[in-house]
Order: sequence, then C-alpha cells, then structure tokens
Amino acid sequence: MTRVGNEFELTVDDVAHGGWCVGRHNDQVVFVRHALPGERVRVRVTEETTRFLRGEAVDVLSASPDRVEAPCEFSGPGKCGGCDWQHASLEAQRRLKGEVVAEQLRHIAGIERAVVVEELPGTPDGLGWRTRVRFSVDTDGHAGLRRHRSHDIEPVDRCLIAHPGVAELGVTDVTWEDTKDVEAVASSTCADRAVVITPTKARLSALPDLKASSAVLRRFKGGRVQQVKGRRGVRETVNGREFRVSAGGFWQVHPAAGVTLTDAVLAALEPKPGETAMDLYCGAGLFTGALGDAVGPEGRVMGVESGAEAVRDARYNLKDLEQVRVEQNDVAAQLREWADVRADVVALDPPRAGAGTKVVRSIAGTRPRRIAYVSCDPATLARDIAEFARSGYNLVDLRAFDAFPMTHHVECLAVLEPVNPARRHREDQG
Repeated sequence: MTRVGNEFELTVDDVAHGGWCVGRHNDQVVFVRHALPGERVRVRVTEETTRFLRGEAVDVLSASPDRVEAPCEFSGPGKCGGCDWQHASLEAQRRLKGEVVAEQLRHIAGIERAVVVEELPGTPDGLGWRTRVRFSVDTDGHAGLRRHRSHDIEPVDRCLIAHPGVAELGVTDVTWEDTKDVEAVASSTCADRAVVITPTKARLSALPDLKASSAVLRRFKGGRVQQVKGRRGVRETVNGREFRVSAGGFWQVHPAAGVTLTDAVLAALEPKPGETAMDLYCGAGLFTGALGDAVGPEGRVMGVESGAEAVRDARYNLKDLEQVRVEQNDVAAQLREWADVRADVVALDPPRAGAGTKVVRSIAGTRPRRIAYVSCDPATLARDIAEFARSGYNLVDLRAFDAFPMTHHVECLAVLEPVNPARRHREDQG
C-alpha cells in the first residue's frame, strides 16, 4: 500500500544534492524539500521507492536560524519547482551549496576539500538575475512554471528571479493559443529581447501582443529554432567583446557570470602568447575569444561545439581573430581527429552530463600543462575529476560561484595539472 500522501515528523540531518535535505523515519531515508538541516518538520510523502522516500516539509515545528520568509508567494510545498532555497538566507544557501560540492568530491572522487561558494555581483537580494526563463503553457493558454518533479503547471503572474528584461515582456499576462511553452530571453547588456515559442500544432497560431518589443522564434520538435520576426537572438557584451547569441542557444543566465567565469578561466589557465589552447563545448565562443586574445596572433585556439547555431554564432563573434578556429562536431569525435595535437591549455564547459571517460582521456592525451573545467553539476564534475586522476591529472584548485541564487544549482571551476609535469616536459622535448 503506497505511503504517498502520508505525513509524519522527523528531524532533518544534512543537506543533499539537488535541493533536498535528508533525514530518517523508522530507519528509512527520507529526502525532504523546503527544510533546512537541524529542523524538526512535518513531512508529506510525495514519492516512494524501495530504498527511500521523497517528501515536502508542510509544517516547520522547530526552525533553523537560517530560515527566512520566502520572498515569492509561489514558492513552497506543492507550488512552483523553479527555486529550492527561498526559505534560506543567501549566506546559508551558499554554505549549503558548498557542503554539497564538498560531499560530492569526497564521496565520488575521494577528495577532502572545503568549498566556499562566492557571491556574484549585481544581485545582493538573489532576485532578478535569470535572463532566460522557459514558461509552460496550460490548456487555457496561460503561461506558468512547472511544479517540482511534475508536469503540472503552477499559474504565476511573475517570477521573482527573472531578469527585469524578461519580466517586462509580460509573458504571463497574455493568452497563448496552441502553445506548449514560451522561452523568454533578455540580454543583460542591451535592450535585446526574444521569445521562443513551441507550438502544439504544425502552424504557429496568432501571437499575443507583448508589453515590450522582442524578436520571435519558433522551436520545432528536436530543438531546431526558426526565425519568425526580428533578430535570431540577443547581443551580449563581455569584457568589451560583443557576442551574438541565438535565442535557443546556451549562454550563462546570470548577468555577471560571463565576466566572472571568463576572468576565472583566464586566471586559472594563464595562457601565454604563442601557445595552443582548446575550448571544448565552446558555445557562442565566450572563453574561445578570451583565449584567442591571450595567445595572440602567434598562438592558436581550437574550439569545438556540436550545435550548428552556436557554431555559426561563435564564428561570427570571433571573425576578427585569425588564430581561432571553431569546428562543429561531437567533442569526443573531434578529439579523436586531433589525437596528434599537443595543447598547452584546455578549457571545457560541458552540459550537465559532464565530459565522460572518453573525453577526459582524450584531453589528458593532448598533455596540457593546465586544464580549466567549468561545471554546473558537482556530481558529474567529481566523477570526471576522478577519471582525470586516473589519467595523470590532479585537482589543484576549485572555485564555486553562486550563479543561480535561490536554486540548488552552483557553478564550479576545477583546475587540474599533470601529476608529473617534468615528465610531460621531457615528452614534449623528445
């Protein structure tokens, strides 16, 4: 007989990866949302497996000193699933995220390391930062946000973590006919805006009038995006370089993340004029351009990206840098083609699934003196760090950034160096 819907009390022990806290009830592990370590809470079970339960804290019997009133009325048990930690102070959020990263490193990679999560500038209250928000549309044509681990849609009239440029579009104030979802995109550095619509029918229905002007694009099944009106995307500026970013492509959603991560990657790699650099999963060319400027005309930068639109963007954005070349390919396949290349430094920013064994081993095979690995998932990052260790590269530094306040997500930068740099030098000389 299922226990979903049952309620019981428990004391929360620790934080867990994914925005959960963990406790025990009758010797069974229970993952709990909307709780904090040390609290006594009443839990309502939402999922049951043979090994553990999942639930929500529907009543707080003994509150943590880190608990605050959630700023958003749509945050809480049974409501919007977009935020995980609105009930925790920002200082506590960063501490909890640091504990999660440290636990993943310890559990998966066998590395003991304290992790401090750094605040990004510009969002002291943790709100108004998300420059890309994907709204789901219900059968009545109203845009909202999905509930946690559910296809159900929570009707909202605003999203507090959305960037002002997104909020000004008024996506939730209009009716969307025959529409599955609407992604709202706003540039953090200029007035460009776009909406990407996924229709439920073969033809795009009449579009509502938004409160602010924007480009309009259509997303097809499989992810292909077609321009309907206006630009294909938005423009972003990082450290003086303008980037064209397709509306359906990848770009850091926090306004300060582009500059912060670019500066951090350059500081980690210390690329020198004349060196060879690789930028894997390079997207629209954020790190590629910075590396191109650093190695100069006598050096070279080799970027790889699988998405056709992102490759077009990267080539356009970096057309002034003759030392940069961007290939459209699967990263593992491209590295096989580059098996004889010797890279001095390598940057990689893979999707949430991480790089994986084949890519890690191929990177190690290029014998770089330093690797900068940017990751939004501490579990797959720890897994790949362990594989790098087996391939002769150890973790020498790790920084973590609160690029997603109010959520459980955290951006990390791992720096790796060869275990035996003298041997690498002898191999390169010989």
